[in-house]
Amino acid sequence: MMENVSSIFRLAGLNFRPEYRYILFSLTLLCYPLIIMFNMTVIYVIVMNKHLYEPMYIFLCNLCINALYGTVGFYPKFLYDLLSDHHVISYLGCLVQAFVIYSSALCEFSTLTVMAVDRYLAICRPLEYHGIMTNNTVIKCMVFSWFSPLLCMLVLVVLSSTLTLCGTNIDKLYCDNWSVVKLSCYPTTVNNVFGYIVIIVYFIHSLFIMCSYIQLVGASIKSKEGRNRFMQTCMPHLLSLLNVTVALLFDVMFTRYGTRNFSQDLQNFLALEFLVIPPILNPLIYGLKLKKIRNQLMRFYHNNVISAVRELH
Repeated sequence: MMENVSSIFRLAGLNFRPEYRYILFSLTLLCYPLIIMFNMTVIYVIVMNKHLYEPMYIFLCNLCINALYGTVGFYPKFLYDLLSDHHVISYLGCLVQAFVIYSSALCEFSTLTVMAVDRYLAICRPLEYHGIMTNNTVIKCMVFSWFSPLLCMLVLVVLSSTLTLCGTNIDKLYCDNWSVVKLSCYPTTVNNVFGYIVIIVYFIHSLFIMCSYIQLVGASIKSKEGRNRFMQTCMPHLLSLLNVTVALLFDVMFTRYGTRNFSQDLQNFLALEFLVIPPILNPLIYGLKLKKIRNQLMRFYHNNVISAVRELH
């Protein structure tokens, strides 16, 4: 129940000038189809080529699926709001949007953690790799990468849904759990404690990844083949990890500790970064860097271009 307010939230971050709104709508309308196309292409290439049924490529496929899942919670509503004069969202819609966007962000982090383990085993313990990374292990890793984020966000959203709220303004372009919590009429100790637990859990993820890569670097520099393998398979992962870590760090730190001294444009940029950059860059980075993916992508586009040209003639 909400006290003294309606069950409709106003997204205050969408207060753009009309001319800026149409420019942003055009850019978003270009960006979202690109995200869908890039990620769907990588998914299709991996699913349709049985020799890519290896843990690294399966985890990459999962990363692309997660990108589609996360962005569908933001882009359709954002596009609609850019053309509307009333930037509002229902209470239920707000909780659902927060759940989808942030469970996707956490799932990306979990998937990158699993990928770090996979690269560690492949490079540091190659003789044991196939014995450890069995089909059963891959399935468990996939379940972990989805179950943990979904559970964390489900608990956070359920806790938020029990609060009595005394405000309707969300100072962002979309809903997030902490923005709802800040509207509470009463202290939110339980929400805060569980929120910090989630942050600590994923901070431990980052420490685990860091330790894995310290081992990876140590093993890779011992031989030219190791260095080449590290550059080929680990650099895309590192770039993706750096990208999503910095984006989430800015978003979480600003949402929890930011002040109104920051301009609305900077707030919007920080809020949008992890919803725009990772979903576009991840399939591009992996598609261009991983040789097997790159070759299959070239073959895929080559065959489709030839078919299209033949149909025209």
